[in-house]
Amino acid sequence: MNYFKKILFTIIVVNLIHLNELRAVPNSFADLAEKLMPSVVNISTTQTVKTTTNQFPFEFPPGSPFEEMFKDFQRPTERKASSLGSGFIIKEDGTVITNNHVIAGADDILVKVNSKEYKAKVVGADPYMDIAVLKMQTTDKFSPVKFGDSDKARVGDWVVAIGNPFGLGGTVTSGIVSARNRDIGMTRYDDFIQTDASINQGNSGGPLFNLKGEVVGINTAIIAPGRSGSIGIGFAIPANAASKVIDQLLNFGETRRGWLGVRIQEVTKEIAEAVGLKKSEGALVASVGEKSPADKFGILAGDIILEFDGKKIDTMRTLPKVVANTKVGKNVIIKVWRDKKLITLNLKLGRLESSDEFKEKKTKTKISKEIEIENLKITVRDLSQDDISSRKLKIKKGLVITEISNKSPLKGLLKINDIIIEAKRVRITKASDLIGVVNKMIKKGDKNLLLSIIDKDNRRRYLGVKLN
Repeated sequence: MNYFKKILFTIIVVNLIHLNELRAVPNSFADLAEKLMPSVVNISTTQTVKTTTNQFPFEFPPGSPFEEMFKDFQRPTERKASSLGSGFIIKEDGTVITNNHVIAGADDILVKVNSKEYKAKVVGADPYMDIAVLKMQTTDKFSPVKFGDSDKARVGDWVVAIGNPFGLGGTVTSGIVSARNRDIGMTRYDDFIQTDASINQGNSGGPLFNLKGEVVGINTAIIAPGRSGSIGIGFAIPANAASKVIDQLLNFGETRRGWLGVRIQEVTKEIAEAVGLKKSEGALVASVGEKSPADKFGILAGDIILEFDGKKIDTMRTLPKVVANTKVGKNVIIKVWRDKKLITLNLKLGRLESSDEFKEKKTKTKISKEIEIENLKITVRDLSQDDISSRKLKIKKGLVITEISNKSPLKGLLKINDIIIEAKRVRITKASDLIGVVNKMIKKGDKNLLLSIIDKDNRRRYLGVKLN
């Protein structure tokens, strides 16, 4: 009898747990939607687009000499273009958050709250993270919403999107958090929340709520092949990242991001092995900006940044976000992997927005003769002045690859006209330097070669190569 009692008790407990789980699924979003709807706005913009019109009843084919001849007879015209988006109120005074791309280039901005329309001005905008802060031109009071802790949003959590898709204001959709930390190549600070809540054109800038009614994201982008509308893959800027930008826009009218001044690349397994790292981690410095904080305080191309201001840099993507969120002018400690040793550097951070256009740090090398590199099964030549001029290179010397054998360990990794400038952290000033590095490796039984090259896009990058 006791045996059956135990079974019955187990069944009851399991059912209670299951019932509790079911209660976590809302029966309706109606109460939540009713509460939040007054805080979500529709945004419409107009801008003047200048074009030219042909006064003649015919057109000249592209490239025709008559096209240029009659260009002066074309009549300049103007037309009004409009766009729609969404936003949400964060202050009683009518402060509104939306995407920068919703209002970029707009001459006039109208914000519709329920059935009333208000003119709005831009307080500040950030194209890097695609965020804009607006202020409605009115003394009316509004119902604001609060930001939640987006770091607590878990994959599988319920979320609700409210916005203005296709001009249909007050549209509520629901779904779950499908994924975190998505990088879709949209901004330099991509760290999107992915959701399957239906998001369409016009939802941009609208809020993504949790079930507490807190904003956990700003709806920004969708994947819609063939522009067919939502297929359940939408992306929102996390609230925690957005809040920092919004605070700066409210306080200063602009962003003030930290700036290091480096171009970085991923640390692959091959590169990690070549430099003596136990695992693929950190951000590899491909090049250093001239007169940047990195340049001034001793960061070198080839360094692997493992820690920045006490924060571990697990992957390349981590570094830009950490640097950007660090206070401008702060003295920070950076730990880098260099020559198979951990080195600590002290650095004063600059400001991204006031930095000069990025310049590649120049290298100084000596010229040498062209020669075949037998152990690598490639042929190289000296970098010429014609190469420098035609490709607008920032370097003066290097070895241009002219031939790659099918049996070369570099086959598939390098291309003809790539330029080798460094091997095993040794500057390659002449072909014999590269031969010397490779021969030394062979004698030691070392098969991990780290190369620094300039590719066809004139970008410096590193390659980890396994010798045969």
